[in-house]
Amino acid sequence: MNADQPTLGGRLMGWPPFIRELDATLSVHSQYVLSGNLHDSFLVPGADELRPAQLLPLRDVLWDALRASGFSALLMYDPVDGLRVYPDGDDPLAGEAAEAASKLLGRRDADEKPSLETLAQHLSAVARPADNVRAAFIIDYASRIPRSPTDLEPHERDFFRFCEKLSRTAGPVRVEGPRPKPLYNPVLWLVERPGDLPPWLTTHNENIREITVPRPHLGDRQETARLLARAFGVTNASADPRAAEACDAFAEQADGLTLQSMIEVTRLAKERNVELTDLPDAVRTYKLGVLDNPWSRGHLRRRVLDGEKRVPERVLGQPQAVTKTLDILKRAVLGLSGAQATKSGSRPRGVLFFAGPTGTGKTELAKAVTSLVFGDESAYLRFDMSEFSAEHAGDRLIGSPPGYVGHEAGGELTNAVREDPFRVILFDEIEKAHPRILDKFLQILEDGRLTDGRGNTVHFSESILIFTSNLGMYVDGQPAAGATRLDGSFTAGRVQNVIPGMAYDEIEHRLKQAISDHFTTVLNRPELLNRFGDNIVIFNFIEQRAATQIFDLQLANICRRVAEEHRLTLALSEDVLRTLREWCTSELDKGGRGIGMALESYFINPLARALFDRELSPGERVTVSRIHREGSIVGLEVR
Repeated sequence: MNADQPTLGGRLMGWPPFIRELDATLSVHSQYVLSGNLHDSFLVPGADELRPAQLLPLRDVLWDALRASGFSALLMYDPVDGLRVYPDGDDPLAGEAAEAASKLLGRRDADEKPSLETLAQHLSAVARPADNVRAAFIIDYASRIPRSPTDLEPHERDFFRFCEKLSRTAGPVRVEGPRPKPLYNPVLWLVERPGDLPPWLTTHNENIREITVPRPHLGDRQETARLLARAFGVTNASADPRAAEACDAFAEQADGLTLQSMIEVTRLAKERNVELTDLPDAVRTYKLGVLDNPWSRGHLRRRVLDGEKRVPERVLGQPQAVTKTLDILKRAVLGLSGAQATKSGSRPRGVLFFAGPTGTGKTELAKAVTSLVFGDESAYLRFDMSEFSAEHAGDRLIGSPPGYVGHEAGGELTNAVREDPFRVILFDEIEKAHPRILDKFLQILEDGRLTDGRGNTVHFSESILIFTSNLGMYVDGQPAAGATRLDGSFTAGRVQNVIPGMAYDEIEHRLKQAISDHFTTVLNRPELLNRFGDNIVIFNFIEQRAATQIFDLQLANICRRVAEEHRLTLALSEDVLRTLREWCTSELDKGGRGIGMALESYFINPLARALFDRELSPGERVTVSRIHREGSIVGLEVR
């Protein structure tokens, strides 16, 4: 970059803001602490059409800015390699830089070992120069110098004490050139986080300025995409509407990535012979590290269409819930989830919030969705949110913070999604989780990503998230017609909000209203409710017809299990079948799970008792001819 870079007012117009901030304050601050996005590339505007904008690493950006202010050298130190002088090698300014370093530091041993003692000597020579030489001193990987910023070794404490005093005793330097007024020879600490240095070094020290280097915003990514379009033979993307649209899509898909990552994505795309218009697919591959995309498989649409017949046969009595779920799934397959938003590419493929009475098929439908998309219903990842009722339990999802036990292991959720980003994730009984844990879902639902305890970003853009809840079944207030309070009285306690036999539209209205009240009033998290949007799927009570179907299905499962385990043919007389069906479907408010529990009590237990007392022969036909109940004891006769 050139010293005739365009300037205006605070100089360096169009350069990264942190560079302009540093450049504008060189006359008042002797040291700087730079943290944040330090390992990125940065956009530097061009001087004219012949010298276009460039993407440069931090060292080069700092040097170009300082060179424009009359600096002769950039001295760089890190705890591994020790001291280096920049520019070096074949750079035309390498000789001038070496001469400036020699004036400031004198003769140096070529085999000088990195140490805090020699570093202190070099810092003093640069910050309080004997000659009027402008040079900046960068301490790279400064976070690795102290063992602990709050528990320093004696030699570390002495070094940082020296640096604190040096920040107050450094003297500005006046040289001839573009900025003849006195400027400090700055010491630039490059750290991962501001807290990596002893807090007393910078607290109430106006001579040290802390600057955070942010991640690139959309405008930076758009300009970078246009620069990288040259790799695809597009010299002026702004003049080509199709190329400009592809660049903007690339920039939006790269949300959360650094500019250096965009460079790597471009290299990946070139290696895979991907066109400019298909760069979003390269972004997905870069983020997820997975070349195969199950969502792009041609047979997936056929499976979902086939699911319109198979899922209602599996999830009985829930036509409205099944239809809405399949609609959302079709939207996910087509990549249209959140398509109405300006930026939707990084959001999860699909989000579903299943609510309604217990035992009505919420978990079963989640398994059916998993089976449709991935061919294996066991491929879904389930979290029982009742296990996350304590605030600290959230560490299980994303991992413990640095310094805590188990930090190295990572989180159960983030590890699983990093290992396989194409999956269905089920958060069961979400209302039982601690409210602070629910906040973690905001970032997932909005941006499709989550940062784990180790600082790594995990992407959920190819996942389907399913939340289940029993919210709204009971509320504070007057009971619904025919309903009772939880304690059986009409004087105190929570009351049943919806009851079997109520119209589905009324159930849907009541439950959605109760869910809204819970998130907005009880949890004070309306923003989380907004992220769910219209993806709330309400399940109905099991009606008598569906209950009979569920009973027949579960009874068939029992007969099949007996045949598989003992090679017996199990049959029931008409009277037994009718009586058993009546007993098991009498309490529909407990749903399909209640039918299963009733079958276990009324049939499986007495059947096991009867079979246990018999000598069983393979191929034998066993008929249940009579069933009777005395109190809580059920007996049956077999022949």
